[in-house]
Amino acid sequence: MTGRLILVRHGETEGNVAKILDTRVPGLPLTERGVAQAKAFATNLAAPPRALFSSRALRARQTAQHIESVTGVAAEALDGLFEVQVGELEGRGSEEAHELFQRIYRSWHLGELDERLPGGESGRDVLDRYLPVLDELRVTYLGADAAGSGGITGDVLVVSHGAAMRLAGWSLGGITPPFTTNNHLDNTETIELLPRYAGTEFLGWECTRWGRYTPPFGTDDVEPTADDPMG
Repeated sequence: MTGRLILVRHGETEGNVAKILDTRVPGLPLTERGVAQAKAFATNLAAPPRALFSSRALRARQTAQHIESVTGVAAEALDGLFEVQVGELEGRGSEEAHELFQRIYRSWHLGELDERLPGGESGRDVLDRYLPVLDELRVTYLGADAAGSGGITGDVLVVSHGAAMRLAGWSLGGITPPFTTNNHLDNTETIELLPRYAGTEFLGWECTRWGRYTPPFGTDDVEPTADDPMG
């Protein structure tokens, strides 16, 4: 089998603590707890990653840098991996702002990708910038040559953001709502994707982990988790 593409949510920020919609790059830095989370995540890896990337947001770059300090694998920031841009909701933490974001965000998971946040992105905008980056990483590091040779390659880590990660997981992994909308990702939790091949033909991704869950992923209606939904 080939390695996995592991999407990692960044460590905690003051914006997460205060439940502020902080999406504009560069954004807020990690808290002391966020730094500890990043280092603990790296320490608990079974093996160093083959490659390590992050979004250009400060919190993601800092998380990747702390993973680099533990694993010795150099981190590189890439375009296109930043959080869902919330436009007019930026910097707001009110219940009204969160409810509006959640309503539009849930609609994307129901296939209504052209719905747009006021002054911000649509779901299609997010996927159009995010998914090509992941596919390029697949081709470069997790290609059919590794899968077909019978060898095992290392995993590719991508430090990113909760809402963008969940939308990508929904799109690539075939996981459906209400699971995708109700199961938020805590800081440094992961969505793990395994590329599948038939010879040299790429068949798609299999989701092997979503936060605290592994397959099979339930489709029953469940209450949303209390974790911060994005950031």
